Amino acid sequence: MSRSNSRLKSLSQHSAWIAFFRSANYERQILTHNRWDFSLVFWIPLLVLCLVWWIFSRSHIVDLPIGVINEDNGHVASTLVQYLDTSPDLEVVARFNSPAEAKKALLERQVYGIVIIPRDFNQNLLSAKPAPVVLQVNAQFGTHSGIIQRGVQAVVGTISAGAEMQRLVRQGTAPSQVAATYSPITIQRISLFNPSTDYQLFLASTILPSLLHILAMIIGATTVGRELRDHKIDLWYRYINQNTDKLPSYYLTVQPEDRITANPPELTLNSPSALSDANSMASDPNLAHSPTAPVHDKAITSTSLLTLIAGLNGKLIWPMLAFTLWSAVALNLSYRINPVSLSAWALSYICLLLLMMVSFWLGAIITLATFSLRIGLSATGFISAPSFAFAGVTFPYIAINDSAKYWTDILPLTHYLKLHIDQLQMGAPLALSFPIVYGFIVATVIMLLLTALLTKRALARPDRWGAR
Repeated sequence: MSRSNSRLKSLSQHSAWIAFFRSANYERQILTHNRWDFSLVFWIPLLVLCLVWWIFSRSHIVDLPIGVINEDNGHVASTLVQYLDTSPDLEVVARFNSPAEAKKALLERQVYGIVIIPRDFNQNLLSAKPAPVVLQVNAQFGTHSGIIQRGVQAVVGTISAGAEMQRLVRQGTAPSQVAATYSPITIQRISLFNPSTDYQLFLASTILPSLLHILAMIIGATTVGRELRDHKIDLWYRYINQNTDKLPSYYLTVQPEDRITANPPELTLNSPSALSDANSMASDPNLAHSPTAPVHDKAITSTSLLTLIAGLNGKLIWPMLAFTLWSAVALNLSYRINPVSLSAWALSYICLLLLMMVSFWLGAIITLATFSLRIGLSATGFISAPSFAFAGVTFPYIAINDSAKYWTDILPLTHYLKLHIDQLQMGAPLALSFPIVYGFIVATVIMLLLTALLTKRALARPDRWGAR
């Protein structure tokens, strides 16, 4: 009895491997003949990675344009303007004679801030009277605004401290006492992570996995959704289950809108004459729309879950291999600007690959659950596109309100980026990130099983095939 069970198990595993390889061959044929699907897997991710890294190639924000209204024109005021211009954060690009000119330049984004030095500024400063400097900044641009305020504050503080110390020295105070009197308490600031405020490390390295997450969900939705849309999910299962060696040739050549109404003769995969037959059939509309061709919209109620799992993995093996490369490229770009230990890089890479697998299955689940590629792609965009905003990178997670945190915690990208920042930017202990990796492993298995079950349901519902 045990020998019989062992033999059945061996045959089942052998059948699963056959289903995997046949499904991979099936998908290879489609990627070979469909330029859009091929580009979505190979060229578009590469273009996205290069484009984003090029956008952030200037890793530091410097020389933000500001304008000055100098109503005093004294020595100290001129020194202040000179210091503002030499600050690495700022560049004085215009000097205005009236607030109206300054406001116009601010609205036209010629400058992002206006520094106003009032009349009698120099005299008030030397007389120990209040000498305020007015900064008007376009706070609509948060990053610009923060950098300009920091730069102006540093320059004004330096000028103010220098003027006060000179005044005390002239009154007879010893220079050593002046320094202690003016600033008895000092702050020693130490930036533990990203000390140079590198935007490639802060934003670009986290945006790249986010964009790969979006593309992976789109591929997952499209790879399964096109079979439902084109009435071919039953043919795919029959092929991987070794019930047929044939595919409809127009599936590789005719446009999607023709696939729904056309029922042409079938084409054996790997046949030497396959491509020529497909081309000749596509050029002959009478043959392509032959009324005598068989109809394939037949329910399949008896399916093997193991075969479906193997077939789905085979269907997505090419995108997974491609995204294995793109994930390595994304992490290597981050490694170039902030080297970390090999173990931290490897753990981040493993987790990123798990995120890609979760993304593939999540896109497929939504499409299969709704029986609509259009709804699947829409939901994919709704979930993945804004997920970076909820991940706690640009807006602190601790500041998100309680109701929004429920949504944030559901998103897989949130948990990956936490590991990404801990390992590739902060150098945290590996043990701190192990629970995230374990969670992704469990999520991947659950989503794979759910995708297989939904595929099994879809095969039994031919009345729902063809939805756009």
